[in-house]
Amino acid sequence: MLASAITFAILGVAAHEVRVEVDVRNGLPSFALSGLPDAAVRESRERVRAALSNSGFKFPLSRITANLAPADLRKAGPGFDLAIAAALLIASDQLPPDALAGTAFAGELALDGSVRAVPGALAMAERARRSGLERLIVAVSTAAEASLANLVSPNGSSPLRVTPLTSLSELRSIDGPAEPAPLDTPALPDPLDEDLDSLPDLVDLRDQQFMRRALEVTAAGGHSVLLEGPPGAGKTLAARRLPSIMPPLSVDEAIESIRTQSACAHRPSLAGARRRPFRAPHHTISPAGLVGGGTPPRPGEITLAHQGVLFLDELGEFSRDALEALRQPLEDGRVSIVRAKHAIELPCRFLLIAAANPCPCGEGPASGRCTCTHHAVRRYRSRLSGALADRIDISIEVAQPRDHDGPSPAPEPSAAVRGRVVTARAKQEKRLGEGRCNAAMTPSETRRLTHLSPDAERLFAGSEAKHRLSGRGRDRVLRLAQTIADLGSAETISASDLSEALSLRSRTASE
Repeated sequence: MLASAITFAILGVAAHEVRVEVDVRNGLPSFALSGLPDAAVRESRERVRAALSNSGFKFPLSRITANLAPADLRKAGPGFDLAIAAALLIASDQLPPDALAGTAFAGELALDGSVRAVPGALAMAERARRSGLERLIVAVSTAAEASLANLVSPNGSSPLRVTPLTSLSELRSIDGPAEPAPLDTPALPDPLDEDLDSLPDLVDLRDQQFMRRALEVTAAGGHSVLLEGPPGAGKTLAARRLPSIMPPLSVDEAIESIRTQSACAHRPSLAGARRRPFRAPHHTISPAGLVGGGTPPRPGEITLAHQGVLFLDELGEFSRDALEALRQPLEDGRVSIVRAKHAIELPCRFLLIAAANPCPCGEGPASGRCTCTHHAVRRYRSRLSGALADRIDISIEVAQPRDHDGPSPAPEPSAAVRGRVVTARAKQEKRLGEGRCNAAMTPSETRRLTHLSPDAERLFAGSEAKHRLSGRGRDRVLRLAQTIADLGSAETISASDLSEALSLRSRTASE
């Protein structure tokens, strides 16, 4: 007898529909699996065999052929176990064929028949709903995540029924009186209910007013920033407090972030769904680990940082190839990975914050205490090419904090700064559309939507040659000035706004 079941394969961060076809007929007992399976999928034959026997079902002693269609799509991971088992039970007349009509499956089987979670539950649920399926059966631990697909309405389709399954034996009760109850769609926490104040607070950063201002402008406009200075100046401390002053994710942004994190095998927490991701890879990371790659292609750190922050500490220690791979993602917010048999496009709209020492020893040639040779300093600083530096909006030098005779005034906490950032972001979304900030403006939008005062126009005309701004640098200065104007609730960019933007683009610690 022939039977089939629907499941999904994750490629990049997208779910692709896979039809599991199982044929059971008389012959010598065997279990053949086709459809470009990897080792984990081929091993599903033994997991399915043991799970059926330990769940009270009979494993048919017949000639079994299972095919995963389409055959030209490589299948990876254990997420096909549950669909293979369901199709096998229907083909061997142990389950009625109509009971699982319009149903998709996503789960790994343990040898005792229990159902384990697999990555990409939300992406699978959204694909199932777009395909017109009525129900998705998943592990209990990913049912809440899969139910979030009902918060999005693709083409007016009906809601998807998400059924959590603890054990394979529960398939007997599908559409029966003992059927597991479908899960209601959970509500994402309100941003005001999120414990954002539990994040590291900006109040810990003292006596660094210029760096605090740079962080505020960075968060308000989504601008990339490079902090350069000696060890102990507070660069890493400041970078790790940046998420605490950024606005919480909107519902659509949170769902997109959850979908991306889950597809990358990083199970998201719904309790903190409105927090922005923060990724800080080690400087030994490879280009493929940073931007994605491999065979089949897998997402990298920039995709895991989508809608959040990517922190590159010790920037001068990263390989030049890894840093150069950031050039296209910083411009486009997406990265395309093409291999001989695969081509995927991954989202990576992240805020880059990088920290670097002025030289390998950290003191800097200007300090008089530097022990590095001229060649070592040039080699260290050449890791950041001019083309990549031109794509970084803010670049400042940070000095060691100075000692004070008396107590210094208490710095602002993150909550106060975040309030101004949220107000500025609201102005930008009104101007550009929901979910967009000034850093994401296109060149045409920059020319059309930024308005300089007469004094600012005169200043800008004389500064292009003085600061040797490229065409890209010119646009980035205007976007930066617009963010500063938004923080000041101004409708036009003043000369002081533009002057601050130019200083943030390249300013020394002594200024």
